[in-house]
Amino acid sequence: MKNDIKLFEQSKIRSVYDEEKDVWYFSVIDVMVILLEKDYQTSRKYWNKLAERLRKEGAEQSVTNCHQLKLEAADGKKYLTTVADAETMLRIVQSVPSPKAELIKQWLARVGYERMKETVDPALSIDRARENWQKLGHSEKWIQQRMMGQETRNKLTDYWKDHEITKDEEYAILTNIIHIFHERFCLYFCFN
Repeated sequence: MKNDIKLFEQSKIRSVYDEEKDVWYFSVIDVMVILLEKDYQTSRKYWNKLAERLRKEGAEQSVTNCHQLKLEAADGKKYLTTVADAETMLRIVQSVPSPKAELIKQWLARVGYERMKETVDPALSIDRARENWQKLGHSEKWIQQRMMGQETRNKLTDYWKDHEITKDEEYAILTNIIHIFHERFCLYFCFN
């Protein structure tokens, strides 16, 4: 699974892409924050009440189809967070009286359409990543280093696979070493 941040009108929506299932999952609470135009805690409480109401009304499938996945929070730590795929998220959005509901539906449709285009032309995903990093305020130097670092990691992990490093433990140790090296490299070159 690959964590990502999707942008909706400058608001961040945490998301996870499950490569095996070819499905994006979006943070329900992040979408609630946008729909309600409230803070995180108020939106979380609203979601809990909405989920309870949906169950009572017989629409529990929208709640049942939600999952708990670890997503990075504002403090940099990962916490279990309620997520839903685009179809389920559309059903949830329809249950929230909000002037932003239609905009969220259009945004979800656009995200799905972009993913389909990226499947045909993977270079589009690179362009989208660059554009999103720019929107998040990262410098061109930072973006270039991030992309080069990703390419280096991909080559290295491909090399490991070609040389039959398949044990999860070995792979985790090597990945951790590379991650630490990359972080130190970025800290040195990005801030010096």
